[in-house]
Amino acid sequence: MKNENECSYLQDSDRDALLQHELQVLGGIIDSKEKYRKIIQAGIARWVRDFQDGRIEIKTVDDLKKLIEIDLELQKDDL
Repeated sequence: MKNENECSYLQDSDRDALLQHELQVLGGIIDSKEKYRKIIQAGIARWVRDFQDGRIEIKTVDDLKKLIEIDLELQKDDL
């Protein structure tokens, strides 16, 4: 049976250090996701602009679909 308090063997200072580290890691992940979303959103905007200007033919719609799918996956974790 799993111990309810997995960190019970740690001293308070060690527990605080572990929590601080986890917060830093999560903060880094959140920052990275924000950057990835900006890149993806810029890619989508450029694709739409190029498509409207006639520089992209319909055969490349799959690229837009991939960008949208990646953006949606990144948003799922924000809920």
